[in-house]
Amino acid sequence: MPLTHTRELFAKALKGKYALGAFNVNNMELLQAIIEACEEEKAPVMLQISKGARQYANPVYLKKLIEAAVSVSTIPIAVHLDHGDTFELCKECIDEGFTSVMIDASHESFEKNVEITKKVVEYAHKHNCVVESELGQLVGAQFDEGEEGGAHSMKGVYTDPEDAVKFVKESGCDSLAVAIGNSHGAYKFKGEQHLDLERLKRIKKALMDAGLGDYPLVLHGASSVPKQYVEEINKYGGNLGTDTAGVPEADIEIARRTGCTKVNIDTDLRLAMTAAIRKVLTENPKEFDPRKFIGPARSAVKELVRHKIKNVLCCAGQAF
Repeated sequence: MPLTHTRELFAKALKGKYALGAFNVNNMELLQAIIEACEEEKAPVMLQISKGARQYANPVYLKKLIEAAVSVSTIPIAVHLDHGDTFELCKECIDEGFTSVMIDASHESFEKNVEITKKVVEYAHKHNCVVESELGQLVGAQFDEGEEGGAHSMKGVYTDPEDAVKFVKESGCDSLAVAIGNSHGAYKFKGEQHLDLERLKRIKKALMDAGLGDYPLVLHGASSVPKQYVEEINKYGGNLGTDTAGVPEADIEIARRTGCTKVNIDTDLRLAMTAAIRKVLTENPKEFDPRKFIGPARSAVKELVRHKIKNVLCCAGQAF
């Protein structure tokens, strides 16, 4: 089936109180794992491609890989630019056929953020593409470039409910990524810190009261950093901190029911893949066939995605 646009997917998700999984892709095995899990569980899916992924894998290769995935699957698939940082990058992806783009000018002033977002919205809507924007600033690695490649912010700025209303009205964006204690990267926060779910409820209510309806919100930095992956990586030669935690899955479930229609997951995919590769290479130091260690890594990612869509996002069975 052809690529799907998110307006219909979001409307169904809001009505059904489930969330769409937005999983980042930068190679064939990640894509296969995500699509196979979603196909078997009959779940709609959003494939996210970041600026860094385009630089790593080449946009032409990524486009052909996604075309292959679409040709062998029956589920609704949307392709989304994650953390586009310029109008030019968003335009390039729109012209390539992306069904959704994110313009992230959250590091700019409110007025400049509106101006840039509005420009992307005007172009995107002329080309049958929807736009996600961000208001507020997340702690952690920005623009999905990773710890080394992108800016790393240690100070977050939470999204203000009234500012959210003003921003959506002035920019015309189709969905809004909010900052409510979520963060990018593997090192999210220590101890028992949780999302500010009361703030999320206030944002949702403010949008509703302003006549914007059941407006779709997006949760970035929503990986849970499962302890078993961290422990496995460290067991087989890694050196990840053991005192950090991701977003609790129970918090994500509440955010989903509150109206976070799209939940971004990237770090957990990386952790699952890395843990599986390290295990194989440590237990079989003579192994040099990439299929023998990337294959198990693909299987590990597939099971992680299956868990997320069944038990956290509750979008399994919602493809049709």
